[in-house]
Amino acid sequence: MGGGLKAKAAHGDSTERPDLEHFRALLHDHMVKRGLRSTDQRRLIVETFFEAPNHISIEELLAEVRQKDSRVGYATVYRTLKLLTECGVAFERKFGDGLTRYELADESSHHDHLICVECGKIIEFEEPKIEELQERIAARHGFVLKTHKHEMYGTCADCQAKLTRSAGARRGN
Repeated sequence: MGGGLKAKAAHGDSTERPDLEHFRALLHDHMVKRGLRSTDQRRLIVETFFEAPNHISIEELLAEVRQKDSRVGYATVYRTLKLLTECGVAFERKFGDGLTRYELADESSHHDHLICVECGKIIEFEEPKIEELQERIAARHGFVLKTHKHEMYGTCADCQAKLTRSAGARRGN
């Protein structure tokens, strides 16, 4: 990919691991302030979330957790993800497919998203030129950016190839 664009799989497989102790401390402090207990199920959900790919849905996380403890319920996973979002450990993402997805709120690895409208594939990318342009636009309007999200929707290369093959088959090629 040219021009400084760095794409990475949306599965948290970056070679740089986020500081999970920082996130554990954020969660612990938040739970102490709210008077919440740290249960075995909550710890399992949190640790499974930390190991999970980015953009995981509640249903996907529940399936992962249930591989380790079949007694964990949907509501427990839901409440734990809401807790992670409230305390700044997770970001909630909605990519237009009706699902809410979650990813680690690691500001040090800011990225944007390409989302395939055919298969739902999510590709994370970093592009310094986009970041610079956003800063210039904000400054031009006297705006100080705090955060942003950049999502682009289209058709991924795999789906384009499938669509081309199926169109060719319909024409008898």
